[in-house]
Amino acid sequence: MATRTIDPVDASGTPTGPDHPTTDAGRLRRRRPVTASLLGRVLVLLVATALTLGPVLWTVSTSLRPVTESLGATPSLVPTSLDLSSYRDVFVQVDMWMLVLNSVLVTAACAIGQMITAAMAGYVFAKIEFRGRGALFAIVLATMMVPMQVTIVPVFMLIRGMGLSDTLLALILPAIPTAFGTFLMRQYFLGLPDELGEAAEIDGAGPWRTFFSIYAPLAAPGLAIVGILAFNYHWNEFFRPLIMTISEENFTLPLGLVSLQGNMGTGSVATVLAGVVISMIPALVVFAFGQRTLREGLTAGSNR
Repeated sequence: MATRTIDPVDASGTPTGPDHPTTDAGRLRRRRPVTASLLGRVLVLLVATALTLGPVLWTVSTSLRPVTESLGATPSLVPTSLDLSSYRDVFVQVDMWMLVLNSVLVTAACAIGQMITAAMAGYVFAKIEFRGRGALFAIVLATMMVPMQVTIVPVFMLIRGMGLSDTLLALILPAIPTAFGTFLMRQYFLGLPDELGEAAEIDGAGPWRTFFSIYAPLAAPGLAIVGILAFNYHWNEFFRPLIMTISEENFTLPLGLVSLQGNMGTGSVATVLAGVVISMIPALVVFAFGQRTLREGLTAGSNR
């Protein structure tokens, strides 16, 4: 019969044995040895971090330096003197508040619309049986393979035929259906038990009542993922606003920041990057509060 060794304890009851993980000797004994493989992985992570954060740090640094220094032939990462005048110039040269308001309206409408349509379509494809469901879902997924540049002209013609060209609705309506969001919510609903819907059906609930009262609340994390991804994409979107809008009062933030360069691209580099830094703040706030939900929601349903 195997015997169990008990670590000695001191007067306060703290273990003092050399093999106990809470003691210094135990930590040294259980510490992971440093190998060439571990050093290689750390080096790769450091290089990836530098490549990712390098442009961001340079953008912030350049926005804080004087205009004359930002045009230097050999710019340094750390500015020799801090100058916040570029941030003031951003609000002087463009109507920043109008650009932010337009971006907030378009982004919020697209995110909410995609959450609604993705939840309904995902629920139908996951929980409701009907003829041709697999083929229809395959067609929806196939639309993800078509680049936006291929469909932008037909979409523009439809928007102009509806009399919505050069309006914010021209940016909102085509963005509400989402194939990726439908796929994501379908996978999320597949991870929820069918017994919940069967119990609701026995109690007399119809498909709509079952969806709104049972499955939709349980799918809230998945809906949050769709909303976060939609916000991040449409907040930084440039191509569609460039095609769909002409008037400056309908410009979104990424499109409006282009005017900081001037007609011939002769604007101050520091001013342009100051506008870029301002535009990054909402995305950073959303990421800071939603990163845990994003991580959990993207891994949900991975067992299906």
